[in-house]
Amino acid sequence: MSAGRVVALVAAGVVLLVAAGLLIGGGVLTGACHRLMDRDGYLALPAAEFARDTYALTGHARFEGDWAWWWRHPTTVRARMTSPKPLFIGVAERSDLERYLADASYAEVRRIEFDHFRSGRAWTAEYRDRIGPEAPARPAEQPFWRAAIEGTGTQTLTWTIEPGDWMLVVMNADASRGIEVAGAVAVQAPWLPGVGIGLLAAGAVLLVIGVAIVVLVGRQSRGSARGAEPLTTPGGDPLTFRGELTEPLSPSLWIIKWFLLIPHAIVLSFLWLGFAASWGIALISIVFRGRYPRALFDYNVGVMRWTWRVAFYAYQGLATDRYPPFTLRAGGYPADLDIAYPARLSPGLALVKWWLLAIPHYIVVGIFQGGGGFYSWGLVPILTIFAAVTLLFTGRYPRDIFRLVLGMNRWTFRVLAYVALMTDRYPPFRLDG
Repeated sequence: MSAGRVVALVAAGVVLLVAAGLLIGGGVLTGACHRLMDRDGYLALPAAEFARDTYALTGHARFEGDWAWWWRHPTTVRARMTSPKPLFIGVAERSDLERYLADASYAEVRRIEFDHFRSGRAWTAEYRDRIGPEAPARPAEQPFWRAAIEGTGTQTLTWTIEPGDWMLVVMNADASRGIEVAGAVAVQAPWLPGVGIGLLAAGAVLLVIGVAIVVLVGRQSRGSARGAEPLTTPGGDPLTFRGELTEPLSPSLWIIKWFLLIPHAIVLSFLWLGFAASWGIALISIVFRGRYPRALFDYNVGVMRWTWRVAFYAYQGLATDRYPPFTLRAGGYPADLDIAYPARLSPGLALVKWWLLAIPHYIVVGIFQGGGGFYSWGLVPILTIFAAVTLLFTGRYPRDIFRLVLGMNRWTFRVLAYVALMTDRYPPFRLDG
């Protein structure tokens, strides 16, 4: 596959991942608007109950942006509270409210965690308590409120958001101690459903562009691939895996190889984005046509080949000092791999082999390579570092360790080829070729 087609596939992978993010974000936002919006057009959170032996409950919010933005995109906040006592609800600038409550005890609500939306009740709230020696003056007598309401029973305060640093306060109307309220805060943003639909539309457009790029590259490569396809032989191992220990090795170069491989790490991060996108398209193709698109297959083999070369040079091998080439092509390096192109793949297996059937191998590979948690240090890096320390003091790479490391890496790439849908042959439980 040419360099231009590789770049095109990587670009398609990035476009498809961005499309997925936009589709997920737009779907979540649109679903939230549909699920949580009440008949008045407010996105209402579940009701919560608050009981605190203090003079006030406050909540803080900072709204960035200029006045023109908020004027063109009006957003209204609604606070609806119920209390057995006469209640006061107000919105003020944070600096004014903190001066007002400077000598009083109050609690700032930092976070509310809900059981689930169906129950409509909060099960815990996190507060930051402020301790003061005096009771505050009656809230309704203060001149700094941007919006305020006072009364008995259920009180509803609405306020159109303005840029600034604001606080919402709930108090007893007579400024007495002991707050007992139940209620919820809701937001009315008429422009929000449009944002969700816009995200969905943008994601759909990018999805079409990404798929079109992949299909175009596949069609351009089909002619050159036809008639020259190495096919998987029944019962044969589709993976050709090679690693040659190239001595003499520098006793100390391995200490800085992590730094030398930074360019490869950057390039591989983009190549694997393309690999993920290719995998998804190949899954659809296998399910409906029983074939892995040849252009995508060659690209994914190239990414695996590049990855194995870098691993062999780095800390999954440390068995050569030859710097890995920046190419997807085979040959010319002590570490190499190839996978025979399959004539046909099972649509049914494609749906289950990469997650269900491969579970035993995932456990084994996790022990070999490490993967976070209990297996954060795998056998391969541990043995490789041990071989590197031996190399540092003796100038020799232990051959038995090399054979064991090579076998575990072979096992890993066999599993990778299987879960990447590139073969239907179940990986054997053995280290040798």
